[in-house]
Amino acid sequence: MSNRTFVYSTYIASTPEKVWEALTSGDFTEQYFFGHRVSSDWKEGSEVTFLRDKGGVDIEGKVLKSEPYQRLTYTWSSPEDPTERDETTVVTFDLKQMEDTVKLTVIHENLVDSDFVEDMDTFQGVNNGWPAILSNLKTLLESGKTLPAVKV
Repeated sequence: MSNRTFVYSTYIASTPEKVWEALTSGDFTEQYFFGHRVSSDWKEGSEVTFLRDKGGVDIEGKVLKSEPYQRLTYTWSSPEDPTERDETTVVTFDLKQMEDTVKLTVIHENLVDSDFVEDMDTFQGVNNGWPAILSNLKTLLESGKTLPAVKV
């Protein structure tokens, strides 16, 4: 098994408080995260759940670190993922204020080769999914709208 990491940054004309709310509020995630609604109290050790728009758990995990407006880290696993893993994957969101902009960096660790999809015309794989999700988040916070639905 390989142990790969995916890192992606975007710059959002917003505040750390608004970006944090977008990451931790089900009302927000449902809009930019392809209909997935996040649920947690965001205390270290608490459960994190992403529910599909038609019901059912898609992603579940545990909060490892919660520093409002700065850093959020939790484990990330899908009950339907058949991949054998040595370790649970971990997602970290780092927020850094840069004047009127927030640099938002996602770091997804403990990945295996099959978590990456070479086809660039899909949202499958961490290398395609995270940029689409974060672009949609950026658009929502900056314009109040999400990107138009794309069928791939």
